[in-house]
Amino acid sequence: MILVGENINIISKTYGPAIRDRDAKPIQDLAVKQAEAGIDYLDINIGPARKHGEETMEWVVKTVHEVVDLPLSLDTTNANAIKAGLRVHKGKALVNSVSLQPERIEHLLPAVVEHGASMIGLLWGREGMPRDTDERATFAAELVMVAAEAGVPMEDIWIDPIATPVGVDINQVLSCVEAMSILQEITPGTRSIVGLSNVSNGVPNELRPYLNRTYLAMLMKHGLYSAIVDAFDDELVALAKGKMPEILELVHGMMDGEEPDLSKLSDKEREYAKTTRVLLGKELYSDSWLTN
Repeated sequence: MILVGENINIISKTYGPAIRDRDAKPIQDLAVKQAEAGIDYLDINIGPARKHGEETMEWVVKTVHEVVDLPLSLDTTNANAIKAGLRVHKGKALVNSVSLQPERIEHLLPAVVEHGASMIGLLWGREGMPRDTDERATFAAELVMVAAEAGVPMEDIWIDPIATPVGVDINQVLSCVEAMSILQEITPGTRSIVGLSNVSNGVPNELRPYLNRTYLAMLMKHGLYSAIVDAFDDELVALAKGKMPEILELVHGMMDGEEPDLSKLSDKEREYAKTTRVLLGKELYSDSWLTN
């Protein structure tokens, strides 16, 4: 699986100021550490970047590429900033992201084609968030059709069915998984990606990794190609790299209706089993789900 490190983010209390102050060392140290952790792409999230967005993205891309050769995911709502990043990026970049919103398509698709970049096709409609799996499928088909007509190869379109917080709407959590299961039927030849940490937004920090890891395992059942992740969650990286097959077997079996005897599982297996039940909607989410 291709892993995209989420850690260079302007909302970070440590790295946000470094980006704004053009302090290269913390950013470069973080880039090197993510590369050493086995990450394949680095996400460069500079937020809305309404002021000085082009200069900021250009500076971060150049700064990171001084110390690592990894491809970058250019992440901002400022289309001009993404274009500036593409102009200085070494090799094939990933544009995060193109949706059906007219301003994203009109400004970003030509840039993706011009620079030979890959793109994240975010299943966000003209009027906002998809309501269910059917809308995700409709958005995926339309977005891929528009991108292909513009000249983007299918393998350069990475579809993101949008992970949402477990504490908000379990039906949306399940819809993302269901959409992943039919993605290749709807848009054959495309790839898939998910912003994994979204599923645990709003959860106490110490509990977030359990949800992120288990949701990754669930999505892997349906051939997830890539995920945007915390580069320093060693267990999650190991899971993604196929080093925990017994956990995948457990989670995938539960998705198929199996109900394991918790008393016969190891402590680690119980963590995943309990969390799978929450993410399948079989138990109502609460911050105490692991100790119930």
